[in-house]
Amino acid sequence: MKSKIFLILLLLYTPLLTVYAQSDIADKESEYYKISTIPIPEDVVLEVGGLALMPDKQLAVATRRGEIWLVNDPYMKNSSQPKFSRYAYGLHEPLGLAYRNGSLYTTQRAELTKITDTNNDNKGDQFETIYSWPLSGNYHEYSYGPLFTPEGDMLVTLNLAWVGYGASLAKWRGWLIKISEDGKVEPIATGLRSPAGFGFDKEGEIFYAENQGDWIGSGRITHLEKGDFAGNPAGLRWTTEENSPLKLKAEHIPDSVGLMHEFAKSVSSLKVPTVWFPHTIMGISTSAILTDTTGGKFGPFEGQMLVGDQGHSKIMRVYLEKVNGEYQGACFPFREGFSSGILRMAYGSDGSLFVGMTSRGWASTGKEMYGLQRLSWTGKTPFEIKTMKAMSNGFELEFTQAIDRTTAEALASYSMTSFNYSYHRKYGSPIIQQQECPIASAEVSDDGKTVRLYVDGLREGYIHQLKAEGIRSKNGQPLLHSVGYYTLNNIPEGDRSVPTLADHQMHKDTKKQVNSCGWDESKRITEMPSDWKSGADIVINIGTSPGLKFSVTDFEVPAGAKVQLTFTNNDDMLHNLVVTKPGTVEEVSDASMQMGLEGSQRAYIPKSDNILYHTCILQPETSESIYFTAPKEGEYTYVCTFPGHSKVMRGVMKVTPSNTASR
Repeated sequence: MKSKIFLILLLLYTPLLTVYAQSDIADKESEYYKISTIPIPEDVVLEVGGLALMPDKQLAVATRRGEIWLVNDPYMKNSSQPKFSRYAYGLHEPLGLAYRNGSLYTTQRAELTKITDTNNDNKGDQFETIYSWPLSGNYHEYSYGPLFTPEGDMLVTLNLAWVGYGASLAKWRGWLIKISEDGKVEPIATGLRSPAGFGFDKEGEIFYAENQGDWIGSGRITHLEKGDFAGNPAGLRWTTEENSPLKLKAEHIPDSVGLMHEFAKSVSSLKVPTVWFPHTIMGISTSAILTDTTGGKFGPFEGQMLVGDQGHSKIMRVYLEKVNGEYQGACFPFREGFSSGILRMAYGSDGSLFVGMTSRGWASTGKEMYGLQRLSWTGKTPFEIKTMKAMSNGFELEFTQAIDRTTAEALASYSMTSFNYSYHRKYGSPIIQQQECPIASAEVSDDGKTVRLYVDGLREGYIHQLKAEGIRSKNGQPLLHSVGYYTLNNIPEGDRSVPTLADHQMHKDTKKQVNSCGWDESKRITEMPSDWKSGADIVINIGTSPGLKFSVTDFEVPAGAKVQLTFTNNDDMLHNLVVTKPGTVEEVSDASMQMGLEGSQRAYIPKSDNILYHTCILQPETSESIYFTAPKEGEYTYVCTFPGHSKVMRGVMKVTPSNTASR
């Protein structure tokens, strides 16, 4: 009886515990994975573009400023101030770095370069072009890599240009290519938009990370093989080339095709994402991919992937498995709280993880413009969902510690929701076709480490959100991270039946599909009110500037004035504009970060009385006008509440007395 009372109280207070956990999660994570900062000399601008470990335990760091630095004693075992020495300079924005056989290799904007120190003075003095490619001059033509294959070839990815949408203006833009040491090029796969991160899994298979954009509903990683098309049609421009491994044409891809998984059944070369990272929930800009090959030096997740996120300054964890010959799996939160936007990661010789960061032009939740930190396992094992395996009628969860059987068998400890994204030309996608998947039964293994969940309403091709907030370990601990997202590309063969649902209706769409701009229509008036006979008193035009900024950071209006505010999104990502009551912008911003699956359906406008007026979320190269009567005197902060933008993308509307106001 006591255990039942405890369970009822536990489930009753779980929402409160969840809110509390969200506020101090970085502190909780630090008990298991410690972040230490490597001091950077004041005269070194270390906007990290690439990391490579050298044989003598030096760390090589490439920067977006075109330099390569060698860091001696990056583990800080002999000194609290590692020594930095410049190895090379004058490069063109290198965004990758690799070491092999005495030389460093880096990918500049227009070429793959080999740099060698021929006289052993820790300075590169021999620069060789392995291969060069044309540029159109577009600012968005980033180039990444190289990543060495076991055979000694190099993999490079080429970003699309941006002209209001992704475009392949120069040959092989939007492709993964393989380059040999003697400069021979082999195109491998296309459909890439912004492939900043790519790496191998434990089997040596190549995966790349993608960011939300046109044709890309949300961040994701995708397994790439020769001849694959990953979804963005711009790179298909080059499939007429003689050495192209596929012949698919852009005109074969309609502007809107519904679900990518369904469309792939009729397009054999289309490769669906291996794992989706729900946008703004798990991150907003996936970056580095790295597999834990440390042999246990980095904790209990040997063989699993770590994926960085630049905008949210955090690392996520991925468990992969093969079902029906295809990779799929689940992503989980892992570690947040880094000082800047994560772009690169590299394991050190001691099994710790070097994390290289930059935020210039790509603002992040980490406040610093750049940084170099090291993540180390403390030796303590966190209570986590270690693996999430697909079954024919549910999932099997393996935990890092033995679980409390009472909470693990209680169906109220779990919830599951499936959802998807649209595959279309537009930038990003709201969450669509959201549906509850009731948990019918939970069976705990004899060793108390595994739970078999029988789930009603599994849907192939959908993302399945698992929440396990009620689970406790055998010693009473809650999960460090109680949520995971499994991309169910294939349901395994076997019995599809589930036990009779006693407390749930059979699967149905229990959540009304919502795609609206906020909650209160009166806060977004997009047509001039009919009683404004002489029009607006004041017209304000605000656009965007590079680096997640509004083009107008402050303006004045008189109290009671009729205001027409036009917001134009001339950036290459999604934005909105939200006017908040004085002193409430942090509360509104934090609320937008906690909207979960509802965020994209409500244009990232949280339900709050502290919001006065707002636009909808705007696609790139679009605009919207809103109309309102200026409130009483004061300073009203306006902000973009798209998660990850709100800390830097702000301005102030100053409302002055009506007799002293000026535009």
